[in-house]
Amino acid sequence: MNLEKTVIGIEFGSTRIKAVMLDEENKPVASGSYDWENRFEGGYWTYSQEEIFKGIQDCYKELKKDVKEKFGLTLTTTGAIGISGMMHGYLVFDKEGNQLEEFRTWRNTTTGEAAEKLSENENVVNAFHELQKLHEHRLPRHQHEGGQGHHRRDPLHRLRRMRSALQI
Repeated sequence: MNLEKTVIGIEFGSTRIKAVMLDEENKPVASGSYDWENRFEGGYWTYSQEEIFKGIQDCYKELKKDVKEKFGLTLTTTGAIGISGMMHGYLVFDKEGNQLEEFRTWRNTTTGEAAEKLSENENVVNAFHELQKLHEHRLPRHQHEGGQGHHRRDPLHRLRRMRSALQI
């Protein structure tokens, strides 16, 4: 297996951090995970920054071990890597990388208050506008692999599009 033609996807879920490696045919070939649970602290459901870093490191360590056991290869490179988080969770950092708020999870009901505070922060507003610009330049929905209309049912569709766009 050519590691430079693989893709790694990492997802920060609400109960587990998961990592999956796909080969050049988009087939899952290795994985790793780390179980975790959010805690109610200071009136919010959250994960500590230490737990986030420990989780990603342990998850990657398991993935690396799985690659070594299955293919006899040391995972030192990959063609691409994608990271996603909980749909309803967020972390906020300033432009220097300092965390502005604790991790907020889907279990919190303070969205309005948080949005108001974040909207007052110029760095957050500027970052949001930059993300909007990137979003506007994404591939149109109809440009998907094979010209078929199946992409909405295919969970790997976006990953394939990303690999195709990056020519890997």
